[in-house]
This record gives sequence, C-alpha cells and structure tokens, in this order.
Amino acid sequence: MPKSLPPAVVAACYREACRFDVLAAKPGNVSLDSPGHGMEARDFLLSARVSAAPLCAGVCGVGAAVREAIAATWSAVGCNTNLGIVLLAAPLAQAALRPLPGDLRARLAQVLANLDVDDAIGVYAAIREARPAGLGRVATGDVAVAPSCDLRRAMALAAERDRIAWNYVHDYADVFECGLPRLCAALANAGGLADAVLASYLALLAHTPDTHVARKYGEGRARAVRRRAGEVETAYKACEDAMARGSLVQAFDHELKREGVNPGTTADLTVTSLFAMYLAAALQDAR
Repeated sequence: MPKSLPPAVVAACYREACRFDVLAAKPGNVSLDSPGHGMEARDFLLSARVSAAPLCAGVCGVGAAVREAIAATWSAVGCNTNLGIVLLAAPLAQAALRPLPGDLRARLAQVLANLDVDDAIGVYAAIREARPAGLGRVATGDVAVAPSCDLRRAMALAAERDRIAWNYVHDYADVFECGLPRLCAALANAGGLADAVLASYLALLAHTPDTHVARKYGEGRARAVRRRAGEVETAYKACEDAMARGSLVQAFDHELKREGVNPGTTADLTVTSLFAMYLAAALQDAR
C-alpha cells in the first residue's frame, strides 16, 4: 500500500529547505551574512513560514496551493521572495501528500502528468500577483490571459525561456540528475549541510544558464555567469583549505552583487533539491 506524509511533516521539510536557502552563502543570492537586491534573509525566512501551511495543507491541487502560498507571502513581505521556490515545491509536496506508488520522482511524474486547467488558472494568478522581474509579454501562453490548456502544457510553452517551466516538462531533471546527486555526494564527503547546499548550487549554476539572469540581462550574460560558476566550482572542489574555499565563494558573491546579478532560478532549484532530499528520506522512514 503506497504511503503518504502528513501535511505537518511536508511543511517542516519545506521550511527547513528554505532555511538553508539563506544559511548557505550562495553567490549572488541573499544569505544571512550577505543581503542583496533590496532584500534581507529575514524576508525569505518569513516567506517560508507563512507559505508552508497553504503549500502543504493537503491534497488541494498544485494551482490552488501555489496561489494561496503566494498570497500569504505577499501579505507578509510585500515582494517576490519565493515564486520560483513555490512553483517547484508545490508538485513535490503533492507527490508526498498523496498515496502514490513508486519513489519520489515517480510520484512526482504522476502529479505532473495529471495537472489540469484549474492548476494553470491558479498558477497564472499567483504569477500575476508576484510580478517577477523580466516577465514581459509573449504571443502564446501569456499569464495576463486566462489559460485554455492544462498547466503542464502551459509550462511547455515557456520551457525554452524558463528553467522552472522546463523542469515541469522534464520531471525535474535538473533536481534529480544534478542538484540532488551533488547535494548527497557533498554530504557523503563529511561536509556540513550548508556546504553541501553551496556545492549543489554551484553544480546547478555551472550546469545550465540561469534563466532569471537571461530574462534580465540577456542570454550572453547568463552564459558568462555559467562559465564563471564552472571555474569557481572546479576551484572549490580542488581546494582543501576551508578559508580559501570561503574566499573563492565570497569573491564570486561580491562580483555578482556588484553587477546586480541574482541567479534566482538556480537558487530555486537548489532549495527544491534539498526539499526533495528531505521528502525522500521521510517517505523512506514512513514505510
């Protein structure tokens, strides 16, 4: 008999993943030691706290969960701190809340395959409320227009320009084939969780151009950030001195923030990788 997790457990996993979003010093992102882009770590921690309950309340559907979580966030902080995280976390939460067969990714694939028009309506409403930077207008699938297709098909329309949408179409390949394996490998090497989250972030940022950066600054800048991340990741893995590793990361952080560059999509995928790790472990324990 397939198992499911109680909403309280899923919400706790979500809050803890979001907590490490700001505990880890991810270059270009807001952290406890490094605010930026007009935001501070407390904004993200409050957003996680208020969005957890609506996101993980039960089997209410992905679209409704996203809409309610973003409404709670905006009521609390009045800015877009977590749209990408919520968009990626909602299907994973539903995969854990429902008694579905298979491992976490197999369960997720079933949730994504059954998304409907109501889910698209809820997500479109959340995106309009969050008003993410660089959204722009498109000829097909524009969020300003009521959707006429299911959410996964709507995400497919945006997949070439948005990596979150791409992951909806590809069963979270970036998470399960890059972010999560790197996270687990770093933990297996006796690193702390914050260091493992950083390692996962660098791997994801070096893996593919960040689409948040691309929307704001163009594809060329996104590719340049990806190349630079690859250099930093290689140097970070090769360095055995903790202080020297910290200096590498800090220099990259200052470089990105000096230019106003925030690889936000990569941060969202990193949080999702940690959320997936927590959920997979909880499901394993529930058997």
